[in-house]
Amino acid sequence: MLMRLSVIIIPALIFYIVLNGVLNKVDVYDAFVKGAMDGLKTVVTVLPTLVGLMIAVGVLRASGFLSMLGALFGGITERAGIGAEFVPLVFIKMFSSSAATGLVLDIFEEYGPDSRTGLLTSIMMSCTETCFYTMSVYYMAARVKKTRWTLPGALLATGVGIAASVVLTEMML
Repeated sequence: MLMRLSVIIIPALIFYIVLNGVLNKVDVYDAFVKGAMDGLKTVVTVLPTLVGLMIAVGVLRASGFLSMLGALFGGITERAGIGAEFVPLVFIKMFSSSAATGLVLDIFEEYGPDSRTGLLTSIMMSCTETCFYTMSVYYMAARVKKTRWTLPGALLATGVGIAASVVLTEMML
């Protein structure tokens, strides 16, 4: 049932949007082009930040800092079911999901995507958020100066997501 639904959901959604636009007498093509242009402006605005983050992660990896971080905290995290190879991933994921994807690919190359490590990596990427990046982008756009409890809440949610990743991985194996 879900397989059939997943095949038709995107085309049905597109058909619904176009039909709704036509029924409401909206020029659907112009609205699409305007939205695409706005999206492109957003990409151009965010691109320097993403490039900077990717370069920073490359520097951290090449310098050995991420390996040192894994070795430093690996003993503590091993007891919780999270190997030292996940420490750099968790650290980088809080800043950039794109940069963390590079680490995920490295983990997949070394351990394989179907291994316990690969499965935990996949689930962990889905259960955590780029809290620092998200806060900076949204608060900068909204000109919020006082973040109050956002960062502690985001870090708590990240910790819960990591714990949930471990539990889900163990349940699946």
